[in-house]
Amino acid sequence: MASPGSGDSLDAKSGKAPLAQRIDPTQEKLTPAQLQFMRQVQLAQWQKTLPQRRTRNIVTGLGIGALVLAIYGYTFYSVSQERFLDELEDEAKAARARAVARASGP
Repeated sequence: MASPGSGDSLDAKSGKAPLAQRIDPTQEKLTPAQLQFMRQVQLAQWQKTLPQRRTRNIVTGLGIGALVLAIYGYTFYSVSQERFLDELEDEAKAARARAVARASGP
């Protein structure tokens, strides 16, 4: 039977690869070499996921930027519509004034 750390990639009993155990470095006494190895593995994992994380961040940033631009554009559109409605109200007031003038006129 293979001893732990002997290089065998499969467990003889189940035929599965062994899983890494989670340990708490503050509770267990680890040698400086073990701590250094943990840091190297963590750095390798971080670098492995960096491109995927960067892509997600870019997509998220573009999505948020598009949302902001859409809200900004809609705000400008709404303000321009309000001005259009103001012009209609001015025309309606003028038409009412002309109607009143005609009714009380000649």
